Amino acid sequence: MLIDRIKLFESGFRAIKDSIEKLLQQSDSKAVLLVDRDGNLITSAGETEKIDLESFATLSAADFAATSHLAEIIGERQFQTLYHQGERDHLYFHAIASNIIIAVIFDQRTTLGLVRVRVKHASENLTKILEDIFGRQQEERGEEEAEIEDISKDIEDELDRLFG
Repeated sequence: MLIDRIKLFESGFRAIKDSIEKLLQQSDSKAVLLVDRDGNLITSAGETEKIDLESFATLSAADFAATSHLAEIIGERQFQTLYHQGERDHLYFHAIASNIIIAVIFDQRTTLGLVRVRVKHASENLTKILEDIFGRQQEERGEEEAEIEDISKDIEDELDRLFG
């Protein structure tokens, strides 16, 4: 089972990495990062050498958390996207699945419109990949729980036979 999980994780991670690298190329962005809402970096592609990735991931998650509270105040469930415009570089964030954020760093080489369109397509693909990974993990957990239940029942039956 553990080997199956490792293979699932490796193939899923490779699919995720390929997807964000494709997004990087198609959007002509500087960098693409995948962050969870707890502030952990999942993976990145592009020009990230000069970025403190740990801080970026943490602050991206905090930005989404703060904005979620603003959404609630005005009666929205949450905002799916955030955009920050700088003089030179810009940030575009898009929430996918229940707890994953795509962060795109881009400059004048591309446009917000192109980034938005490419992120939309990438988010659909990434959502499918993540659902597949999490769906399989749920199935495996269910199988393990059934096995544990069977073992527990066998132990219980044996104890009843010995002491009952």
